[in-house]
Amino acid sequence: MKQLKRGNITFARASLYAFMALAVGSWAYILAGADSGLEDMFSGRAWGNAGGFLKQLMGLEDSLTDGGRPAFLDLGRWAETGKLAYRTLLMSVLAISFAGVGVLLTFLPAARNVSNGELGGNPSPALGVLYHLLRFVFAFTRAVPELVWAMVIVFVLSPGVLPGAIALGLHNYGIVGRLSAEVVENMDPGPARALRSAGAGNLQMLAYGIIPQARAQFLTYLLYRWEVVIRTTVVVGFVSAGGLGREFRLSLSFFQYTDVALIILWYLILVVAVDLLSGFLRRMVRAD
Repeated sequence: MKQLKRGNITFARASLYAFMALAVGSWAYILAGADSGLEDMFSGRAWGNAGGFLKQLMGLEDSLTDGGRPAFLDLGRWAETGKLAYRTLLMSVLAISFAGVGVLLTFLPAARNVSNGELGGNPSPALGVLYHLLRFVFAFTRAVPELVWAMVIVFVLSPGVLPGAIALGLHNYGIVGRLSAEVVENMDPGPARALRSAGAGNLQMLAYGIIPQARAQFLTYLLYRWEVVIRTTVVVGFVSAGGLGREFRLSLSFFQYTDVALIILWYLILVVAVDLLSGFLRRMVRAD
């Protein structure tokens, strides 16, 4: 990207200075307020409360555990929450599958150089309308948080894995769709134009000139968002969308803190496993 220069200050440097000024001004505004809470953060009472909460999580206060035995030391509780962990993993896979299929069907006409014919195709008003419509859909779906999508969907569908997967899928559809469309906009137009000049049709141009260049980055974005989705399942679970998130909310509500610690451990296992698998798959995609 070319840098715009005004005198001796580049556009990138001016943007950095503006960001730093905005950050300093924001913190100054927050800390200058009488109710900023900064003093409470360093008070002995706050650290005492934090220590007490950690003791409850570790089961060091027998009055708040079931029979004095922490849940994370009970194999039966591990088995019960393991079923919920499986449902959570299933929710994340369904969510990213919904998003991936939706993006695969729509990201090409959402690219400007496909809709206006820069890649050698035939531009038309219909493609222009479809481009703006899809860009609006991408912006709308990613602008609405997953929790809001889940709160709306559970009014239509019964609480469970499916509403959570749809909510996560809708939000990530907008994110991956926008990123994938921009990949097409930034790709080398040479192969597609060469195919067009050789007499290839629209489908042939897309199949052999565009998709091979965009495939690796599309899969990389999708796998990265899967890593994010597995972490976000706890959020949609708060509105009875199923999985570990719902159990996490119930355990907090009933002050079952060792159960909370057990659920956090399961989330840690899921996140690490998905990160390792996603990283392995991304390396395979890059090597292909």
